[in-house]
Amino acid sequence: MTDKIDYNNPLQGVGLKQMLTEIVDHYGFPILFAYLNINCFKNNPSIAASVKFLKKTEWARHKVEVFYLYQYKNLPKVSSEQFALPPRERIVPAHQKPREPAVLSLEDAEIQNEKRAKKVALRDQNTGARRGSSKAYNERRNAGFGKSRSSDPWKSDKKSSSSTSNGPGSAADPWGNWKGGGD
Repeated sequence: MTDKIDYNNPLQGVGLKQMLTEIVDHYGFPILFAYLNINCFKNNPSIAASVKFLKKTEWARHKVEVFYLYQYKNLPKVSSEQFALPPRERIVPAHQKPREPAVLSLEDAEIQNEKRAKKVALRDQNTGARRGSSKAYNERRNAGFGKSRSSDPWKSDKKSSSSTSNGPGSAADPWGNWKGGGD
């Protein structure tokens, strides 16, 4: 009478180290860095160091798990409801089986990264049009903030006291009196 859900997820029962070893043996660290853009695959890469980083960093681990599912295991894309879930919690339909790993190259990764860069540049260009996000708007808003006021009673008092002192506590060194310039 229990409703057991068959997740049919290739990540079930596969540890992080085993998963990483499989994809590194098949693709290598340069391709992993090119596609995932995670520095643990670029700077002095090793399985142990990458596992240590991925255990501590959830977003990077999810990125590697998605790569494992949809590039290495070559599963079809998921629905929007399943996409919202973390990779280990996704339910893969029973008729979808892992296929041969996708053929990846550094040239394809470069093209993919150029497309991403164009999307980011377009998004950044569009955000500048919003009110309050531009540098010019902030400069106009803060234009009168730092100006001195002639009616400020403290300004005139400070000017007269600092201009009359001629010792180690001069205006150039505000801590001069504290350093032992006065008795």
